[in-house]
Amino acid sequence: MNFLAHLRLGPADPQQALGGLLGDFVRGPVVSIALPDPVRQGIWLHRRIDAFTDRHPLVLRSKTRISGERRRYAGIMVDMFYDHLLARNWTQFADQPLAMFTAQMYQAVLSQQALMPERARAVLVRMAEQDWLGSYAELQNLHQALDNMARRLRPGNPLPGAVDELERDYQGFENDFLAFMPEVIEFAESQAAALREAADWRSLLSSSPNA
Repeated sequence: MNFLAHLRLGPADPQQALGGLLGDFVRGPVVSIALPDPVRQGIWLHRRIDAFTDRHPLVLRSKTRISGERRRYAGIMVDMFYDHLLARNWTQFADQPLAMFTAQMYQAVLSQQALMPERARAVLVRMAEQDWLGSYAELQNLHQALDNMARRLRPGNPLPGAVDELERDYQGFENDFLAFMPEVIEFAESQAAALREAADWRSLLSSSPNA
């Protein structure tokens, strides 16, 4: 899942939300990461959600919709496609308007820069300042985001123009996403509940991938 999805699936607490964004920027056991507990809890939730997503049949089906030429990048592409589809179908999965939600998340991000690793800070501040989360609703902006990502990868990679694949099978990707989203919401809520109810949240780490 990408930024918007992780924020929607994670708790509203600002530090836990930050952890939900940092999951792709930090490595190693959660217990050893030098950040406040709520941020580490958000990272733990991020990893749990990613593990659930990566093995889910509907997500795997979306990845098979990617052409052989770009299959190596199917994970990146489907993550981005799903953020677009979430933005477009936001009212089905959230009570709060998207613009209000993203404004609150941007405020949380910009107020916690001191907690971010340097590499994450550069990306997340740019995300907030350029409204990546809301802009993904438009295919033109999604094209630009993936083309920009391609420029940061190895020269000659096939990622430029990747959104063409979403447009060619838009209904198929959307069907996968709409069926998957209620399941991942239920899973994320169960994990957040386990986190709240645990006498010591670190006891959950033994059952977590990459914890």
